[in-house]
Amino acid sequence: MKYLDEFRDSVLVHKLLRKIRSTVTQPWHIMEVCGGQTHGLVRHGILDMLPEQIRMIHGPGCPVCVTPVALIDKAIDLSMRNNVILCSYGDMLRVPGSSISLQQARARGGDIRILYTPLEAVTIARNNPSKEVVFFAVGFETTAPANALSVLQAHKAGLRNYSVLSAHVLVPPAIEAIMSDPGTIVNGFLAAGHVCTVMGLSEYEPLVEQWKVPIVVTGFEPVDLLEGIWMVVSQLENGEYRLENQYRRVVSKNGNRVAIEWIRQVFEHRTREWRGIGEIPLSGLFLREKFKHYDALQKFGEPEIQAGKQEDCRSGDIMKGKIKPPDCPHFGNKCTPVFPLGAPMVSSEGACAAYYQYRQK
Repeated sequence: MKYLDEFRDSVLVHKLLRKIRSTVTQPWHIMEVCGGQTHGLVRHGILDMLPEQIRMIHGPGCPVCVTPVALIDKAIDLSMRNNVILCSYGDMLRVPGSSISLQQARARGGDIRILYTPLEAVTIARNNPSKEVVFFAVGFETTAPANALSVLQAHKAGLRNYSVLSAHVLVPPAIEAIMSDPGTIVNGFLAAGHVCTVMGLSEYEPLVEQWKVPIVVTGFEPVDLLEGIWMVVSQLENGEYRLENQYRRVVSKNGNRVAIEWIRQVFEHRTREWRGIGEIPLSGLFLREKFKHYDALQKFGEPEIQAGKQEDCRSGDIMKGKIKPPDCPHFGNKCTPVFPLGAPMVSSEGACAAYYQYRQK
């Protein structure tokens, strides 16, 4: 398959591993931001093939994992109302709220529907005028254009029974927060390829200059990941810091201008709480005043449930790169995909899910 098989070529993989081994001379800590990259590194055994001087740190690149408990509780509360149809991506269903998950709410009678796109939710709203239809909008910049388009379509159609519960988060402010932490040990980044497919490269240039760290936009296959690691290591070994694009077959400098315009029309940047991490300034997408009628929090009110702390879950430390999933004492025993303590164990981009699926012994 073009653009897939050739990026899993074992000859190229071993060639890149040799280049990395011949280049690295000292320890380096490299963070892959995207959970999809984490799964690629773990699934293909790349972590075990890298030289010991290179430590990969798994970043907060799982939007499901960083969705605040209070928003999940709000979604659960809405789903249990008689006049509400709650629509969501499937990843969110098993993520625990403060007491139950959306999956458990569905078992108790909540009208919760799993969709592939928010545009389906607009159709549901059109076909059910007596119901309030809420789409639980979770994701980084990658999924934001479709959610913005759903609002634009509902607005154009004059639908008053559609709204969005936005939990969107942004990657560049997360990198800023990581580098602002006095205890950070990150020397360079693999940036999220799918996010940059939408947004382009310009948002990362100031980060490179301010923090003097290499950032390489990287894909998700073994050759992508290893070439990205080699590009970061090469810069670090030479005392350089640049923004580079390994994922050239998909990512362009300016991104998708139409998608960017949809986002800018509908959303604005505000401070957002990240589950397990805390507040990050200007890291969330919230609906603009013009579209406040489509904001579920404006329509139904802020979350009333006070989410308690989940003391047992170490997801915050995992997403900050302070520990690996197996370092959590509950990994694989008290916390499993069937009975998760936190979102990283059940999200398709969660680091704990990757380790549980591919590295369990």
